[in-house]
Amino acid sequence: MSAGLSELSRLSINQETVRQLSLPELAESCAAAGVGQVGLWRAPVQEYGIERAGTLMKDAGLTVTSLCRGGFLTAADPAERARALDDNRAAVDEAAGVGTDTLVLVSGGLPAGDKDLYGARERIAEALAELAPYAGERGVRLAIEPLHPMFASDRCVVSTLAQALDLAERFPAEQVGVVVDAYHIWWDDQVPAQIARAGAGGRIHSFQLADWITPLPAGVLVGRGQLGDGSVDFRSMRRHVEATGFDGPIEVEIFNEDLWARDGAEVVAEVAARYLEHAC
Repeated sequence: MSAGLSELSRLSINQETVRQLSLPELAESCAAAGVGQVGLWRAPVQEYGIERAGTLMKDAGLTVTSLCRGGFLTAADPAERARALDDNRAAVDEAAGVGTDTLVLVSGGLPAGDKDLYGARERIAEALAELAPYAGERGVRLAIEPLHPMFASDRCVVSTLAQALDLAERFPAEQVGVVVDAYHIWWDDQVPAQIARAGAGGRIHSFQLADWITPLPAGVLVGRGQLGDGSVDFRSMRRHVEATGFDGPIEVEIFNEDLWARDGAEVVAEVAARYLEHAC
């Protein structure tokens, strides 16, 4: 095996990076690029069929490294909370059905008219107390993903790795851990210490890469950059993560309309090349 192919053994292509590809096209493109792992998203998996999607990936020789996403657990209204818990239990079942042990959670923003960040985070903990045992019984780990603070109001009140770990550490590590997402946490000078904390507790359940580009695109949510196009030092973050003993998949998840407008197979090949150039 060449050095390049050996390095690619850690790479996982998140489906959203090439959302223009169908699941069969994704499997074919990854195989052609020498990529053996994928992260999947619930909506296209549901549309294709959960067991069918899992079989497709397995038959293509692909390991499913994660399913996105559960979460949105901050509602105060009892009926809304019940619906969120039901949806997350379904997401756990889908993760198990597609053959991955990791369900990524985006925790949710502030309810309308609410300004209590601390209360919202406590409601996440209350929801995890119900969901963590359910997930554990099905061999699925819940991975709390901190999002950049600009998303705190509407998408995720968990903004730092420290905040994510404060929640995760209330539960067994085999049930709840964190996502180390370079795009969202690269700016935080506490990241090296918090990565070490996460690794010491066995709580790094997912490691994701995308670049931070400026000026920010008009649609910030879809403004992630291709590796090497922005400000993130991927090699440094990878060194911190691997210093904890983490040797799992490294998932590239890029939301970018320019990438979505291109030929998906070419994008997969480019991601693999950029990964080797900037993250190895």
